[in-house]
Amino acid sequence: MAPFDFAGPVIEALAEAGRTTADHVAFAHPKIEKLIIQGMVVGTCPRGAFCHHNMNKLPLTLLFLLGCASVYAQTTSATTDSDQNFYARFCTQTNAIQSKQPNWPPPLVTTYTGLFQVVRFDALHQITPTLGQTWNIDNSKGVSIIPWNRTEIDVNLPPYLDHIAPSGSTKPAPTNGAGDMSFLGKFRVVSANDKSGAYVISIFALATIPTGSYKNGSTDASVTPSLAVGKGFGPLAIQTTAGTTLYMDRPATKTTGNPVTWNLAAQYKIAKYFWPELESNATFYKGGTNHGKSQEFLTPGLLIGKLKLHPDDAHSRAGLTFGGGMQIATSTFHSYNHELVLTARWIY
Repeated sequence: MAPFDFAGPVIEALAEAGRTTADHVAFAHPKIEKLIIQGMVVGTCPRGAFCHHNMNKLPLTLLFLLGCASVYAQTTSATTDSDQNFYARFCTQTNAIQSKQPNWPPPLVTTYTGLFQVVRFDALHQITPTLGQTWNIDNSKGVSIIPWNRTEIDVNLPPYLDHIAPSGSTKPAPTNGAGDMSFLGKFRVVSANDKSGAYVISIFALATIPTGSYKNGSTDASVTPSLAVGKGFGPLAIQTTAGTTLYMDRPATKTTGNPVTWNLAAQYKIAKYFWPELESNATFYKGGTNHGKSQEFLTPGLLIGKLKLHPDDAHSRAGLTFGGGMQIATSTFHSYNHELVLTARWIY
């Protein structure tokens, strides 16, 4: 048998293994092994030894066998119940975990108090007191996943900051570039769904890595431990978070200090898809060049969703949510006057 003359019998044996029951598969495997040995070893070489001609074709033979194995794996996996595949089991687990908490959408600015599984993209447009402008593309958003019970992990991509100098200004705008990458870990301490009290208490920590370029990020890594609490009253949902940023080295601590942030969001459900909201986003500076100062923004906004991608499938999780709002400075001290907030989210 020539090195590749056994291809036909191997394929026939694989087909037999794929279309027969488990009892016949046990018979098909030895049959495939025998055909491979005959084609690769016996071939045209005397006494079963490899010859130089066969060795040259061995890589192609192995590639062919890998292809056969792939076809066989796909054939056998296709016979399994689709409801038992990994993604289906993962969705079932996620649904079970989220069924024990209120069904609220994450606010525009305030960190969500429950657990959420989403791919999120935000875009911000800031106007500074000197009328300079900054586009913040992505706003440190990324992928959120619920890997196991009562736990969420976020991987947030670095934002891209595009600066525009004020009209008529002779001073150039800051150099555009990427900001810092960040990660978030959240643990849901206690919760109840809408039918059992509608409340949630979680703790989370946001960690940043100084990956920013051209002073678009921090000089040092930081960790921000926070507490999140939410309570529902029929169609009204109140969510609040509070935390402080702790830098890992003195340069950032000396300039920025350890600011304390407090966010409060009130959301109201109208009809099936509409969630108008009002947020208060406050920062209290402790240490650093702004020590003793505070700034606050009020953020009216609207979220629309969840718009299911497969509305006829009761078990499908895939859906989209869109929203927008405007941050408006209400304090005397503020780093920018107002900010447009846009968000798009794919829930999976």
